[in-house]
Amino acid sequence: MVNLARPSLRRRLLLHLSAPLLLVLALGAVGGMAIARHVGNVVHDRWLLDSAMTLAAQVKAQDGHVALALPPAAIEVLEWDRVDRIYWQASSTRQGTLLRNAALPAPPQALALNQPRYYDATVNGTSVRVVALEQAAPGGVDDTVRILVAETMQKREHMAGKLLAQWAPLQIAVLLLAGAFIWLAVTRNLRKVDSIAASLGTYDADSLVPIADTDRMPVEIEPLTTAINRLILKLSEEQALQKRFISNAAHQLRTPLATLQVQTQRVLREHDPVKHNDALGDVDRAVGRLHHVTQQLLTLMRSEREGEKHLRQVPVDLAALARGVVERWADSALAKDIDLGYEGPDDGVMLAGEPHLLGELLGNLIDNAIRYTPVGGTVTLALAEHPLRLTVEDDGPGIPAHERALVLERFYRGSNSDVAGGCGLGLPIAREIAARHGARLRIEAGAQGRGTRVMVEMITV
Repeated sequence: MVNLARPSLRRRLLLHLSAPLLLVLALGAVGGMAIARHVGNVVHDRWLLDSAMTLAAQVKAQDGHVALALPPAAIEVLEWDRVDRIYWQASSTRQGTLLRNAALPAPPQALALNQPRYYDATVNGTSVRVVALEQAAPGGVDDTVRILVAETMQKREHMAGKLLAQWAPLQIAVLLLAGAFIWLAVTRNLRKVDSIAASLGTYDADSLVPIADTDRMPVEIEPLTTAINRLILKLSEEQALQKRFISNAAHQLRTPLATLQVQTQRVLREHDPVKHNDALGDVDRAVGRLHHVTQQLLTLMRSEREGEKHLRQVPVDLAALARGVVERWADSALAKDIDLGYEGPDDGVMLAGEPHLLGELLGNLIDNAIRYTPVGGTVTLALAEHPLRLTVEDDGPGIPAHERALVLERFYRGSNSDVAGGCGLGLPIAREIAARHGARLRIEAGAQGRGTRVMVEMITV
């Protein structure tokens, strides 16, 4: 059952096409009435003119004057009509009224000789149609004769009504026929939309195949199908990305879990205190790796979730945040005898952003640098204001030029990953968070071509 409260394209099309048709029908009815009246007037005006000319022909000249003498039979013939009443009047300019059966209103404008003039008037409270004819007096008499003949409007109204009665059914039939054709045309052409809806209703979400035969669809529907196919393509890419992410995440979690299980079984088997402690150390490292991978996955998920909606941005003092992150990672750096330092202002460098995510960005860059920097190396976090730029630089083995784009992909582990024990998420997370803040992350070689320099160009408040 169709819900009339909801918008319907079919209903709108029919409404927008039916309203002009009804307007055309109304205009046709008005026009038909006007035409019917005009036809009736033309026919009966011709009869009035014939009567006026017949009456004018009876005007005679006598002794320098004009006169009109009609026998009763002639008057009866002139006035005879089964429906309407006939009024007439004959007069001259010099003599006034010659003969009449009623006083008729004068023409609204001056008359020209031998040029009939028609006009509407009222006689005894009844509407009449009048013809006025003015001619020169016969017999060379210096005078003019004016003939007025009037008729009531009943026959004219009857004829107009009859013509309209025959015209209206034709107009209604045309309207109904046009409405039927419009209904069939709209319904037939909207079947393409129905077919798209039907195909989407049975769509296999696992295949994500674009809608076929878009080239044969109407031009008006092509933007819709193109947009749907673009959406399907994006969903397909996102689905492939999610599948790859889940697969890689499962692999990254399976490795430390398997290691943890093996080391735990080893602890249970070992009775030698020294080997038992070594096994417990391996268990601790496996737990640490598992914790690191899990933390990275949660951070990546959080950065993606924040990106799906508007990022909750607040003013952040980037200098104070950077110094705090350096202090938080100081113990990890000391454990490897790495000189971790900060270069830049103490505070007052403001940025609009999400504090937790920015902290994760800096933490991942520093963690990544510490992991890949050998014992006794140097890691420096630098902050520049003009332009606002964060730089994390180390003097480790560096990243080969051909791998700098690859290490920004999730779970890609470069040639030094086995040594550092990374999981391939640190740099991708940093790039993701930077992108959420409108920043750009770049990787290049360190000073004098040694080590790695990661730069994040930020946008100020």
